[in-house]
Amino acid sequence: MRYPMGRHLVATLLTLLALALVPQGAVQAQSGPLRITITDGVVEPLPVAIPTFQAETPGSEQMAAQITQLVADDLTGTGLFRRIPSSSFISQVSSFTQPVAYPDWRAINAQGLITGAVAVNGNQVTVKFRLYDVFSGQELGSGQQLVGTTDAWRRIGHKVADQVYSRITGEGGYFDSRVVFVSETGPKDNRLKRLGIMDYDGANVQYLTDSASIVLAPRFSPTGDRVLYTTYESGFPRINVLDVASVGRQQITTAPGEMAFSPRFSRDGQSVIYSLANGGNTDIWRTQLGTGQHQRLTSAPSIETAPSLSPDGSQIVFESDRSGTQQLYIMPASGGEPRRISFGEGRYGSPVWSPRGDLIAFTKQNAGRFHIGVMRTDGSEERLLTGSFLDEGPTWSPNGRVLMFTRETQGAEGAPALYSVDVSGRNLTRVTTPGAASDPSWGPLQQ
Repeated sequence: MRYPMGRHLVATLLTLLALALVPQGAVQAQSGPLRITITDGVVEPLPVAIPTFQAETPGSEQMAAQITQLVADDLTGTGLFRRIPSSSFISQVSSFTQPVAYPDWRAINAQGLITGAVAVNGNQVTVKFRLYDVFSGQELGSGQQLVGTTDAWRRIGHKVADQVYSRITGEGGYFDSRVVFVSETGPKDNRLKRLGIMDYDGANVQYLTDSASIVLAPRFSPTGDRVLYTTYESGFPRINVLDVASVGRQQITTAPGEMAFSPRFSRDGQSVIYSLANGGNTDIWRTQLGTGQHQRLTSAPSIETAPSLSPDGSQIVFESDRSGTQQLYIMPASGGEPRRISFGEGRYGSPVWSPRGDLIAFTKQNAGRFHIGVMRTDGSEERLLTGSFLDEGPTWSPNGRVLMFTRETQGAEGAPALYSVDVSGRNLTRVTTPGAASDPSWGPLQQ
């Protein structure tokens, strides 16, 4: 559903999002009451006022405060918004229905205003919110009401933030989503690994497997109900399909001596593409989950791995050393002659197609450092977003705006952690997890 948007506020955020990708040193200003100035590639976050949501039933004050804080954390965590301290407010919001005193909010330079109300009745919570463009003096869209259980209050808060983000930017949100990852414990030379699942911001961690065997590279299905991963429970790498709700498992059948790894779902979730090593050769295969039918997609005396499908399912990007070094290639989803798309210095790996279809993210190793980067699907406009001792394994947010990846510190005490970064290279942020974590896979928006 699309919402009518205030001209000033929307123009400002669209400008901000577009300018996030301009070269460093560029400066651009917007005429009118709202102004964004970029210096050395840094944009000024949009100031928004988010008064604590009103508690409409006795005892709902704490829930109202928690939801307000979560909405603010989601929005400010993007780097696109700045919350104005409540100590600066001239107007005080005492009712969800009271008229907005726009001059008071303009006086403190608030460009957006979010008001809300929370009612708790037993184990049910009702949340209402409105979004206003302060400078144009109008509401953006219509007020909305969401209802859920008190246990699901975080999801409701994320949904409010998604709606605000979407109405202002015109893009889909990504806050009400989950990430599956590998949770790691123990010393660096003997790590115990198990699959974990969490909210995008690191909250609500649950574990899907134990640490009895090594697990690697979990990948969400397009609908978020299943997870693919590589397991060493048999001593050889095999691919399991895990149902998130029931934790039931299915294994992709391989012949004795074969090793299967680096799996990803097809866009319809009915098949899996992956790497299969047999007799010293590694190629990309596809298996239909319903029938078990296998199809070999590459046939070369080189190592082909880490396949990722385009959003329309017509092409596969993968890494291969067929040119002598690890590079990225694209081929039709049914197989065929691949074309190389990476030509910079260093080695490229773990490519992932953006949900928007316009970019491919990758890991790059060059001159002793690892980077997360993006390029166009023809290999042009390569940009490195991060760099450290070890950055690897990017995964896209549902809207294609943010990347999450693994960063590991060096030394005997080094450990992996999850980080996120905007596709522009701004807003590098560590994702809080209970312990060491690696191999993130960002799932779709929850239904």
